[in-house]
Amino acid sequence: MANILLLYISTTGNTEMMAEAIAGYLEYKEHDVEIRTFDFDPIDVDELSDYDAVFIGTHSSDDGEVPFEAEDFYDELDDADLGTTTFAVFGSGDTAYDEFCLSVDLMGDKLKFLGAKLAPVRFKVDLTPSNEDIEQLEQFAEAAIQIAASENKDS
Repeated sequence: MANILLLYISTTGNTEMMAEAIAGYLEYKEHDVEIRTFDFDPIDVDELSDYDAVFIGTHSSDDGEVPFEAEDFYDELDDADLGTTTFAVFGSGDTAYDEFCLSVDLMGDKLKFLGAKLAPVRFKVDLTPSNEDIEQLEQFAEAAIQIAASENKDS
């Protein structure tokens, strides 16, 4: 059983739906899941290494920048000890904008630059997640947990 943090920001509810699907799947698989939102209960980056896996969800709009509510977290990652924690990034966006889900890529790129262990896929959804998207989110979550589990065996 893995200790998992699911941290997200959602304005329209689309990324929240994705986060709930991931959490539901992981809880079904009997993992310990702590859910936090950037706007109401942010986390200190020093706590990230306390988790086996951290799922970070963000929405994108307009120019695709990291949402205001997640900016401090994004900046503070530079000073974080990411340890052996596995990270997975996901989010929703709108293909009508020039930059689709750029904030998901910005978060993933920063984690990669900092040497974090990342799930290989950055899961992006156009607007509201479909039933097919939800099924794929479960596969996304399972893949990230498998990476975290393999790290724990190697430690």
